[in-house]
Formats: sequence, C-alpha cells, structure tokens
Amino acid sequence: MALHPDLKVLFITSEMHPLIKTGGLGDVSAALPAALHQSGIDVRILIPGYPQVMAGLKYKRKIASFAGLPYFPASTLLSARTAAAPDGIRVMVIDCPALYQRPGGPYLDQNDQDWPDNALRFGLLSRIGSILASGASPLDWCPHIAHCNDWQSGLVPAYLHFYQGQKAASVITAHNLAFQGIFPPATVSRLGLPASSFAVNGLEYYGEMSFLKAGLYYADRITTVSPSYAKEIQTAPLGFGLQGLLAARHQHINGITNGINVTEWNPATDPYLAARYTSKKLAAKAINKTALQQKLGLEVDPDIPLLGMVSRLTYQKGSDLVMQIAPQITEIPAQLAIAGSGDLIMEQTLTSLIQEFPGKISGYSGFDESLSHLIEAGADCFLMPSRFEPCGLNQMYSQRYGTPPLVHATGGLLDTVVDCNPSTLADGTASGFVLDDLTAEGLLAAIRQVTATYNDKQVWHDLQRNGMKKDFGWRRSAMAYHKLYSSLLANR
Repeated sequence: MALHPDLKVLFITSEMHPLIKTGGLGDVSAALPAALHQSGIDVRILIPGYPQVMAGLKYKRKIASFAGLPYFPASTLLSARTAAAPDGIRVMVIDCPALYQRPGGPYLDQNDQDWPDNALRFGLLSRIGSILASGASPLDWCPHIAHCNDWQSGLVPAYLHFYQGQKAASVITAHNLAFQGIFPPATVSRLGLPASSFAVNGLEYYGEMSFLKAGLYYADRITTVSPSYAKEIQTAPLGFGLQGLLAARHQHINGITNGINVTEWNPATDPYLAARYTSKKLAAKAINKTALQQKLGLEVDPDIPLLGMVSRLTYQKGSDLVMQIAPQITEIPAQLAIAGSGDLIMEQTLTSLIQEFPGKISGYSGFDESLSHLIEAGADCFLMPSRFEPCGLNQMYSQRYGTPPLVHATGGLLDTVVDCNPSTLADGTASGFVLDDLTAEGLLAAIRQVTATYNDKQVWHDLQRNGMKKDFGWRRSAMAYHKLYSSLLANR
C-alpha cells in the first residue's frame, strides 16, 4: 500500500499531556500527533478549553466562532501554540466558558462526581470536530481524516454520517471500552442528532444512548491500542456489551500498539534518577535501588529482590491480589514498593500492610512523577497483574529501564512482554514474565519464579539487556496509522 501524499489529519481528543491528563489518553494525544507530524502528516489537534488548557497556551488567536450553533452555547475556536506540541502542529482549542471554565477535572467535579452536563460538553467537542472535518468548516484547511479518541469524541462519526456533503473519513480509537459515555435517550435530540439514530443499528445501548457505540458503529475504521485487545473486545467480558457490534465489524478493526516517550523515559538521561545508566553500564542501576529503599523506608539490602508497582489501586489492575499475597512475598523474602491511589479499602489495606511489615512493604498514596521514575529504575521487577489492559505503558517503561516486568497475559501486556523460558532465553527475546493463571496462588508462584531467576545473575542480566534493546518509540505506531489512513482513502 502506497502512502497517501500530503495527508491532513484532525486529531480530536479530550486531554493532552502536559496541558491536561487523567490517564494514558493524555500521553497518546501528545505523542502520536508528534510522531505523525514527523512522518510527514499535516496534523492538527482539537481539544476543549479547560482552565488548565487555556493557561498552557501561547500566541492564541481567534480563527472561528460558533455563535449560532443549534443546541449548544456560543463558543470560539482558537489557534495556539503550546509546549505540549512540537513546532508545526497547530492546536485548536474550543473556548466555551459556559461548558469548560470551571474548577475540577475534565470529567469530574471537585467532589469526584461526573459533571451533569458532560453530554453537552463533549457533544460540543464532537459537533465542532465534525464541522471542521466537513464542507461546513469555516477554515480553509480541510482534513482527509478525522481521528477521534474514546467516547468523548465518539459522536464525530455520527454527525459526519448524517452530513450531506464533502466530509473526511473517520477513525475512532478505543483506548478502554470500560468507559462509554452513556446518557438518557433524550440526549439524542438535545445534541441535534436525528431520532432515527437511536436504534440498535446506531447509538442505542440497552435503552440508553452511548457516545462510544456511536463512534464504533458509524466510524469508517476502528483502532485499539494493541492487537490482542482488538481481539479481546470482540467477545465477553471485555467487549462490555459491545462485542456483537465489534465482532460484526471485525474487518474494520486494527490493533496498533501504543509507543512511549523514549526521551522522557530514558535511564541514560532521566533527571529523576539517583544514577543514570545504560544496558552496557548496568551496575549503576543498583544505586537507584538503594535510593528507592532509603526514600521509602525499606531495609537497605542490595541482594533482596525488590518488587515495584505504580498503579491505580483498583480491581482492574489486580492490586487486590498483590495485597492478598503481600505477607507471603515478605517471606520469600522480597520487598514490595507500591505507589498509587484508588479504591478506599485497598488504600486502607496497603496502610495496614506497611504498618505490619515495616522495612519490607512500603507505599506512597497518590502520584509522584519523580517517584514513579525512581521505582522503574530502582525496582528489580515491576508488577503489573492487570485483569485487562488495553495497552499499558509501565511494562514498556520497565523493560527500557532494565526492570523485567511480571504481567498478566492480556491486551498490550501480552503484545509487548516476552515470557522468560528456556527457548526465549536462548533466542534472546525473553524480556519479562507472563502469567496465565491470574489468581492469588498463580501470582505468588510467578513471583517465586521471578525471585529464583533473579538469583541467577547471568540469566537476569541477559533478561535486562533483552528488554533494554527493544524499540518502544512511536515511529512504528505512526507508520501503522499512516498506512491505515492511506488505505482508508484508497478504498473510499
């Protein structure tokens, strides 16, 4: 497939690191457009004007207004520059104070409750995205592709479907099907969509309206953030009620694994580390282990295996299983360092474990950028027993930092970690430990395997170097998207 020349892509997202971020979408929305730009694509980003976004903009100028847009309050479209995007990428921001200028986060208020008008807030993002991707656009720049992300921009393909005129092809990336943007049926008419769209073959989802289903049904192509996740979502339970639709559209689904920021996550240059190192100078990694043990109040011991975890404390992430077997982990013996927050009961359990096993188990409640980097560098093994994981980033960070991860065989974890066994050690591909039996007993057995391997220093060093030589950058992912865009236009 020849690459389409002079491609223009409108990338529509609800968050973008470092302007605004709640999860992996924020990272992807900064890194993927940058990689697409480097591959020769003219990409522009559309994002809501939350207070954090407006504060991070430079050289703002008005390029359009939507004063009379039916169903929505007046808004202005700004063009700006930001440190979040490299030169050459224009960021377009929807300035609508009535919907976006408020305290709290992009989706939740200060009490961690959904904003009651989220349907309108992200309906506006989708509506303006569809206008800019159609012949109705007030701009002289017309994209070939409207690339939507998750439920927040899921209505873009629906609006484009019902627009009679020139329009871009649409792609939607499902980063996590667990979040679907579900609202009452009356929302359909309130957002200016025809009543006929509220049907099984449309955006109706078990009697409600689903932004995500709208995107999955009407988009020309669907992508997910790993090949394995693309297969998993076509069956229960990971299809979350959409598996029938996704199975029917299997020929239009592509799994493209995310990359990572290899500049920000580089043990040779990382400013957060106590000592920088490379695969050829691995001895300095031990300095970070000592620094991590000291920082978290663990017993300073260079020989005891140190297991690290940076995660939301939730059922999805398997945090409950780690805490269930934590006492047995200390008996192996091994140390446990956990950074994260989430489920209140799990937070309380972690606090109790730290008090019961001082010097052996330690934790940090919340997110600390510097600590997350130090855990990746200072831990011997990184734990990631997620029950499902569309892509995951930490398992790639870990391999890059010479910290073999222990992961569950699901989604992007399965696609990016090669299990350590005699054959993969022999061919030089082993880079971590892949667990099939995700139970407390299975996880404990896998950790025992990790610690046994850790004590064979030659094998462990081979495992570390195998992971560190992998290329997890965005270039490969960007090329896959470039080919997808090109094939989509060739087939229209």
